Amino acid sequence: MATSDPVYLRVVEDIRRQITDGTLPPGAPIPSRAQLTRKYQVGETAARHALRVLASEGLIIGRVGSGHYVRERPDLTPLHRWRFLDHPAPFAADLQSQGRRVTWDWHSEPAEAGPDIARRLRLKESTTLTKTHYVFRGDGRPLQLATSYEPLEFTPHTEEERRSLVARMYAHGIKITEIVESVQTRVPRPAESDALDLAAGVNVLHVERTHWAGDRPVETSDIVIPGDRFRVTYSMPI
Repeated sequence: MATSDPVYLRVVEDIRRQITDGTLPPGAPIPSRAQLTRKYQVGETAARHALRVLASEGLIIGRVGSGHYVRERPDLTPLHRWRFLDHPAPFAADLQSQGRRVTWDWHSEPAEAGPDIARRLRLKESTTLTKTHYVFRGDGRPLQLATSYEPLEFTPHTEEERRSLVARMYAHGIKITEIVESVQTRVPRPAESDALDLAAGVNVLHVERTHWAGDRPVETSDIVIPGDRFRVTYSMPI
């Protein structure tokens, strides 16, 4: 974040260090703007900017009428990719195996592929696909968003047909031979922040997943996971 008063960096770096080394533990109060100006001999503009930067990094959280506090750092829940491929909702199955109560909502709609999805599925941009949105919740709290795209002929029409994608494709005579996932971190979009109830400064893990049958991609998904709640675990067979 640009500023004409670079002395704010001295405040940010010192408070960040104290949070990282535990001098300021989770829940500890952060000095007020007035206290920061006295302690670090900076102006109020620099003190205010330092607090904004620390909040944007997800290190502190502001409480109306109370000030700023070191943000709690929850233990990251492991997500075991590919462990539950035979389940209609692998994410839910994984968390349920860890004792979590997971529910999910979904709805499907026809949608034009567009440039990105057409490239991923090797189709024309004008091709109509089935686009399915999912919201997964654990104990009522939103935990993951997913959007899946697949050809119309593979779309399940009833809840009974909504089995694992691998099993569903097999019923159509198609054998899944490979699943490719590409993972990146990024800043969440406003709608994602709202849907996942993310705190300021929290990035998301974006998993782009594609199911392949030989040299044909038959389904692709965008999966969005809160970066402050989960760590992704992969098992590589040898």
